[in-house]
Amino acid sequence: MPAAKKQKLVVIGNGIAGISTVEQILKLSGAFDITVIGQEPHPNYNRIMLSYVLEGSKTLDDIVLNDWKWYEDNGITLHTGTSAQRIDEAAKVVMTDNGMAVPYDHVIIATGSKPFILPVPGSDKEGVIGFRNIADCTRMLQAAKTYRKAAVIGGGLLGLEAAKGLVSLGMDVTVVHLMNDLMESQLDSVAAQMLQHELEQQGIRFLLGKQTVEVLGDTRVTGLRFKDGDELDADLVVMAVGIRANTEVAQASGIEVRRGIVVDDHLRTSMKDVYAVGECCEHRGVCYGLVAPLFEQGQVLAKRLCGVDTPPYEGSIVSTKLKVSGVDVFSAGEFIEQPEHDVVLAKDDWKKTYKKILLRDGMIVGAILFGDVSESANLQSLIRKKAQMTDDIYHSIMGGGCAGKGADAATRIAQMPDDEIVCGCNGVTKKAIVDAITVQGMTTVDEIKACTGATRSCGGCKPVVEQILQSVLGDGFTTAAKQGICPCTTLDRDTIVAEIRAKGLTTTKEVMHVLDWSNPEGCSKCRPALNYYLTMLNPLTHREERESRFVNERMNANIQKDGTYTVVPRMYGGVTTPEALKKIADVSLKYNVKVVKVTGGQRLDLVGVKKEDLPKVWEELDMPSGYAYAKSLRTVKTCVGSQFCRFGTQDSMGMGAYLERKFERLDFPAKFKMAVNGCPRNCAEACTKDIGIVGNDGGWEIFVGGNGGTKARLADSFCKVKTDEELIEICAALMQYYRETGNYLERTSEWVERLGLEAIREAVLHNTEQRKELVERIELALSQLLDPWKKVLEDDKLRDVLYRDVQPVVAT
Repeated sequence: MPAAKKQKLVVIGNGIAGISTVEQILKLSGAFDITVIGQEPHPNYNRIMLSYVLEGSKTLDDIVLNDWKWYEDNGITLHTGTSAQRIDEAAKVVMTDNGMAVPYDHVIIATGSKPFILPVPGSDKEGVIGFRNIADCTRMLQAAKTYRKAAVIGGGLLGLEAAKGLVSLGMDVTVVHLMNDLMESQLDSVAAQMLQHELEQQGIRFLLGKQTVEVLGDTRVTGLRFKDGDELDADLVVMAVGIRANTEVAQASGIEVRRGIVVDDHLRTSMKDVYAVGECCEHRGVCYGLVAPLFEQGQVLAKRLCGVDTPPYEGSIVSTKLKVSGVDVFSAGEFIEQPEHDVVLAKDDWKKTYKKILLRDGMIVGAILFGDVSESANLQSLIRKKAQMTDDIYHSIMGGGCAGKGADAATRIAQMPDDEIVCGCNGVTKKAIVDAITVQGMTTVDEIKACTGATRSCGGCKPVVEQILQSVLGDGFTTAAKQGICPCTTLDRDTIVAEIRAKGLTTTKEVMHVLDWSNPEGCSKCRPALNYYLTMLNPLTHREERESRFVNERMNANIQKDGTYTVVPRMYGGVTTPEALKKIADVSLKYNVKVVKVTGGQRLDLVGVKKEDLPKVWEELDMPSGYAYAKSLRTVKTCVGSQFCRFGTQDSMGMGAYLERKFERLDFPAKFKMAVNGCPRNCAEACTKDIGIVGNDGGWEIFVGGNGGTKARLADSFCKVKTDEELIEICAALMQYYRETGNYLERTSEWVERLGLEAIREAVLHNTEQRKELVERIELALSQLLDPWKKVLEDDKLRDVLYRDVQPVVAT
């Protein structure tokens, strides 16, 4: 008997709404021949993550949700760079801009929305853009290379994310907002002011209560003029004042359109066999501009098309979650108190947290969380169910309950409906996660991420995913999910460090024996890590274990693919002398060095030194090692600063040389790079260094967590200081806190993401007593470890040459 002919389904729009609906259809039925028409030249990607692309922490590849192969594997015909022009109901075809006539049995319109551009004079000038897709990100990234001043019009979710991205690119950013509070559609005044304060700390400026009436400039924007007559200079203007449903194809086809494409509770439009989902549609008079409703709409539509019984779509309880470099904000349901509301409130200025729950007749109808959003998923569920407030719920969310009291995580997970969306960024339900665990045998968050997509975007749902894992696996959760620092142990970094402290362990072999390593000799991954932790914990007593070092550290040089080595002498702050250059040239000629390479760290790399020549090369250079091979301070890159540059406001060369001399001998969890700039022009590229320092007229600004490597990340603004002494003290405390809390081989870029910028600020900036103790511990380590590798080489004279103690002096 021949197979039933598949129905032709055409999806207009290749974004999250359309493709998530297709994903649901594929799970339910194979009865469709699917064609997708997408206007952009890319496969389906996550627009929620555009701000990460803008700031440089992710690329387009990182945010792709369904790659080209996914379409091929699922038999989906994908037309990219193509726009649907209209739907011909009589001929049952979709007409495109390139002349195609795509036949259909059913059509889903998922064209999303377009950024709203203010209709003011000059809004069409070069340098005025929206923020809605990859092309917008690319334009902003290009502009940031040339221009300095940016204005973002709009203080909502999208505007703030755009502003933070532009600040991360090194631009001076001002957010212009018509209202007096940021995110006034999601936050009350208290939360809005807390958010503004935190973002100001990160370098964003704000002009609130300002109405833009004109974009200034000739062909390219030069600024903005406001209704009150004030003006603002700007080389780039980002319009983030709102969105409008993209209804063009529906209007051209004669489909009913008001604010959006009008749909009923089954997502049907006014044209037979044509449906709409996502930001382009209007349901019961509401157009949703957030991601969760589109997944809920897609689930209903997919079941209807596949003949699966499902309740109709009756609207969504909207919620908002903002995560901008350590600032966590959540809002759901009603948030501005009215006379009929009872208000549950807690504000902690020390921890910078704010919790507000609104009740109507005892029912939870809305909430705001700032700083601590760990209960956001629970609150959203309670609001959706219109749950009655109880003592258990109160203590669970607001804290302060007695031990053992309150609705614990297991109870909440058990009560969570199967179809509740856990991962709002990717539309993953509780049932999808449970099925991944029970049917496919997933036992870790990483496995669930790979299988379902949950946690792969913002990561805010990770705690709930872990709770579901624990609920389903029960006693097997801890064992199944336990991952040690290497295959030799199930112990993680924190446990190992705690055990070393508690038991007074002093050698790697002792650690491995006492803590029951499965491999008594350890491996190349754990031995260097243990050696570092022991050195960090016991600077007074730990004996250097040469055998636990990587080969490059044992040889004081980097091995190359041909078996030769590279030698990198130290050049403090990138500064050297003619005499030192002549010495490098003489040694290079004598020992047949293949190449002398100028490195990105402002020093010279002698490439091609034979292993047997290494001791003599170092002896004749008579220069300190640049530690280009070590998990320590590699370089401090500098510009010429105020000593020579006409723009320089601070002595960057003097400060850079001081910092490099002071900290050059210290072990870190991973390689460590710094940069010091004499002015905000950032010629030494502080934005991609572990610690970057930028001078200004009033002192210095410190940045942390930058990385220019394979996992590129722009540094976060940490704080501003007025004096050299403050700068040195805070840098020292930052370094020691990283040394004490970083995982081995974890760069500061990953460390900042893991701990959170605010937690690091709390430890290093706000807690002055702890900062003092951190500085004392790093000074103790420096005093004991002037030469971490002094026993590596046997030659006494060479040892003195390599590790002589140079007294640091800041140039004045």
